[in-house]
Amino acid sequence: MNMKLIQGIGIALLSITALTFLIFGYLEVAVLFMTLLFVLTNSFRYRHMKAQGMHREAKWMLGMAIIFGLLFFVVLATILM
Repeated sequence: MNMKLIQGIGIALLSITALTFLIFGYLEVAVLFMTLLFVLTNSFRYRHMKAQGMHREAKWMLGMAIIFGLLFFVVLATILM
């Protein structure tokens, strides 16, 4: 299967899931899925920018993906406590 199609489906599913939890009032879980969405989108941007030769911008996107990855676990820990 095409990798961009798989990425698009993953992003769409995460967006719909976050929006659903937001509508039903589960804000903590919605934020959890939004941080995971940011991790995915920033990591995809990192790969795309690196392939185009934009190394400085790619490094920034990688840093943002790592920060949101850490924040995902922080939000998960707060939900589970």
